[in-house]
Amino acid sequence: MARQSSENCIIADPKVAHGKPVFRGTRVMVWQILELLEAGENKKDIYKAYPNLPEKAIEEALHYAAEKAKQVSYMPFRRKITNAYISA
Repeated sequence: MARQSSENCIIADPKVAHGKPVFRGTRVMVWQILELLEAGENKKDIYKAYPNLPEKAIEEALHYAAEKAKQVSYMPFRRKITNAYISA
């Protein structure tokens, strides 16, 4: 289900955090919150550590990660064959 951009609190602006995705109105990068979740931090502690995060920031970060994962395509590794002598 697609979300409307007005609901999204994640932005990427080249003038903020070198264009990395951040939460609107902050300099907190999405990957920072995702790493905290990965490390087992609970939502309450994350919001306590980052009180300026929008109310739905964690849900938006998870949605953002899921959408990015859907966009990844498998690209098989292709070894370049050279004229170099290979001994077994």
